[in-house]
Amino acid sequence: MKSLFLFNKGQRNGILLLLILIISSLIFYHFIDLSDEEVLNLNSPEILALQKELDSLHLAHAEDKKPKIFPFNPNFLTDYRGYSLGMSNEEIDRLLAFRGKGNWVNSPEDFQKATGVSDSLLSVLKPYLKFPDFKRNTTSAKSAFPSEILTHSEKIDLNLATEDQLREIRGIGEVLSKRIISFRDRLGGFSHENQLYAVYGLDSLVIQRALQRFAVKTPKEIQRMNINTASASDISTIPGISFDQAKKIWEFRKLRGRISDLEELLKIEEISEFKFRVIQLYLFAE
Repeated sequence: MKSLFLFNKGQRNGILLLLILIISSLIFYHFIDLSDEEVLNLNSPEILALQKELDSLHLAHAEDKKPKIFPFNPNFLTDYRGYSLGMSNEEIDRLLAFRGKGNWVNSPEDFQKATGVSDSLLSVLKPYLKFPDFKRNTTSAKSAFPSEILTHSEKIDLNLATEDQLREIRGIGEVLSKRIISFRDRLGGFSHENQLYAVYGLDSLVIQRALQRFAVKTPKEIQRMNINTASASDISTIPGISFDQAKKIWEFRKLRGRISDLEELLKIEEISEFKFRVIQLYLFAE
């Protein structure tokens, strides 16, 4: 044991220095306050503004994650689209059964009656409901037409109508009258009154007014195409149908294999009821 406590001078000096360092550290730790005197104030205006900004970013992110709702026609609602809108299977089945009887949904009230959706869901979907114009405008259209009803023989042939005669219709001015004549010239003559729906900028209500005075009496023959064999380029030759729309019609047919009824095209979002009136003049399903 004695040998364990025998140190030379250098070792004794080292031990003494170590003891001094240990004691100095203990005194320093005990008497010196090393804590940060500046305490973070969570209620400061800067912190509150930052927290508010973070909350708004979280809300924006949550909104972005929600499924987007686009305007839709409930008369052509699919199972998947109805499910994505928050409708139950029973509500979708009721709507499909309602449409299967040949009935049309013409208002938000009709939509709720046909489906049985709750008031809360209806209030969410109501701004996005889109109905056929020719159904919605039935009442207003009748009041806008003159009381005098012309027979077919009394009407002016649309293929012979002049710009001045067209401008007599309320809603058709100089620009639209020239556009109708120019469109007629490109066709080589109208084949059917529904071709007016392909004239850019011509409102459906104005067309209905025009057809009180005009009719196609000398129709040009149309070479109709089979939708199940026509190419996208063929379909794009239909007046008022762009190549992109023609391609979507062609892709729709390819996905289904074949189309047995042209009304199936109404399920394509870009094909409105009025555009369909023009399409069915040039296509048939076989």
